[in-house]
Parts: sequence; structure tokens; C-alpha cells
Amino acid sequence: MASLIDELISILQKEYEIYQQLIPIVEEKTLVIVQNDITALQVITGREQDVVDQINVLEHKREDVMANIKIVIGSKAEDLNLNTLIQLLVKQPKEQKALSILHDNLKKTIQRLVEINDRNKSLIQQSLEMIEFNMNFIQSTRMSPGNNTYNKGAAQYGAQAFGTGMFDAKQ
Repeated sequence: MASLIDELISILQKEYEIYQQLIPIVEEKTLVIVQNDITALQVITGREQDVVDQINVLEHKREDVMANIKIVIGSKAEDLNLNTLIQLLVKQPKEQKALSILHDNLKKTIQRLVEINDRNKSLIQQSLEMIEFNMNFIQSTRMSPGNNTYNKGAAQYGAQAFGTGMFDAKQ
């Protein structure tokens, strides 16, 4: 089991390092979203996806190692998580401490990523709302008559016919 624990520590360390690489990428993404630079956003999203793919590979390895640890200790599949494993390693203080530190570091890093991604999501939502507002404004100005002058009989004179709207349905 010691080799499985060492392998788990190694995988978690690599995951932590890769998550650390992801933070500057998502922070850069925030700046690009604010600048409304779609081309740069696509490039950053590609870089971000490459890093996430690396994390997914490590995550699958971690799941396999955890499954093997469950078999060795005879635990049910749902019962064993990293916190439980840390508590079980009382007789191995070195590994227990290493796993505990990695757990805390990963938790803090992932919380930071969640905060940044939530902010990015909010910025994108605001941008989409602004785009929708602008589209509605443009459409309403195209649909309104060009001259809003009325005569005594409350009839509009010099009015133009309504346009077809912003989008043409004919194909």
C-alpha cells in the first residue's frame, strides 16, 4: 500500500502544479474579456483547454489509484476520500502530512480558480446583456418611423413605412 500512497502523492503534486499553471491563464482571460478581444480570448481558451486536458489525465490516474487503495484496505467505493485516507494513515505520519498539505493546497487553489471563473462568467454575462441591449436598440431605431411630427388631427405626416426589421426572413 505504501507504493500506492506514494503514487497518489506524486499524482496530487502534479495536479497541484498544473492547477497553479492554470491560475495566470484564467487571470489573463479576465483581462481579455474586459478588453473584449475575441481573438485573444480564443487563444487563451485553447491554452486553458490544454491545461484542463492534462488535469483530466491526472484525475483519471488518481481515481485508479484511489480504487486500488480501496481494494487494499477493503473499503467500500463511496467511503474513501482523501480526508478519510489521511485519517487512516496514523501509522504513516510522513505520508499523512504530505497528503494533508497537498489536500489543503489543492483546496485553496481550486477555490481561487472558482472565484476567478465566477468573475469571468459574470463579465461574459454582462457583455452578452450589453450586446442584447445594443441589438434591441438598433432594431427599435430601424423599426421606428423616421419623422415623429404630428398635425392637428393627431395624424402623423411625412411618416415612412416600417422597415422589414433587422433580420430578413426571406431566404
